[in-house]
Amino acid sequence: MSKIERNDKMEHLLEKNKFTKETIFNMSDEQIEYFHWLYFEDSVYDLM
Repeated sequence: MSKIERNDKMEHLLEKNKFTKETIFNMSDEQIEYFHWLYFEDSVYDLM
């Protein structure tokens, strides 16, 4: 993941107030992608 993409996803997670800044900075790229997907990505199943 690019640095810009990582920073963007980190900002979204901080805005959601689910994690502290320190926790997010210690996450791996995979963890950030997972939590961003969990909280922000719409699924076709969400619409059913």
